[in-house]
Amino acid sequence: MSQFSLQQENPNTGVVKTLIIINVACWLMVQAGIHFFNFDVTDSLALYNYNSDKFRPWQLFSYMFLHDISGFMHIFFNMLGLWMFGTVLERHWGSKRFLSYYMITGIGAGIISMVALTWQLNPMYEGMNAYLANPGYSQFELFVSENMPGSYQNEQVNAFLKNWYYDQANPMYISESIKAVMDIGDMRLNTATVGASGSIFGLLLAFGMLFPNSMVMLLIPPIPMKAKYFVIIFGAIELFSGLRNNIDDNVGHFAHLGGMLFGLILILLWRKKDRANSPYQPYEDLNV
Repeated sequence: MSQFSLQQENPNTGVVKTLIIINVACWLMVQAGIHFFNFDVTDSLALYNYNSDKFRPWQLFSYMFLHDISGFMHIFFNMLGLWMFGTVLERHWGSKRFLSYYMITGIGAGIISMVALTWQLNPMYEGMNAYLANPGYSQFELFVSENMPGSYQNEQVNAFLKNWYYDQANPMYISESIKAVMDIGDMRLNTATVGASGSIFGLLLAFGMLFPNSMVMLLIPPIPMKAKYFVIIFGAIELFSGLRNNIDDNVGHFAHLGGMLFGLILILLWRKKDRANSPYQPYEDLNV
């Protein structure tokens, strides 16, 4: 019996349990800090873009243990995915390889997320430069409509536009609008990324590659399908959603894709290594 086969029978899922405990404990800690001590660690531990003054290297590690504090569903579904796919993968790989995979895909997701955010913000920066070169009421209205759509619109901006409309010759509005444009750019740049979703999508990819014909169930709608199709569908949805470049979308689609990409690279490297270490047993026989 090969070493890989022995790992498949390993009943230990201690890493998965520990990761769930750490994530839940961090979520509770942040909640308690905000509500009881008026202290939020997000500025230090959430992931900011590398162009932001708030970025710190350790955030590529720490961000994956934080979750949205405004509700429970973000952490609930991430931990559900970690338990569903992680327990199977830890038994299959062993704890050491599983933990390495989880952390690398999470860090990779953060890197891809930062690169993608820079690409997504390029149109906004072009709009900022165009406005600063030629500020005015109509130009500001256009900039705001393109860079603060939907839920980002607010009464303060609308009131400012209304007042300016009736007093367009007032130079005060030009200076105030320039400040507003800079503030909008700063707000977009300093949007924080949190959550274990990148690692969870990495686990999803691994499950689909290692156990492609296993049946999994969609939650909404409740449709059973093979794992390989499940991965393809979710990957396609994330790619389509990310390429839409909807500035009003606060979901880290490219972080999800980054976790899958780094997971694919890691699995292919391990596949090559395991083939070299087991020349008499084709890797395909292990249902990979």
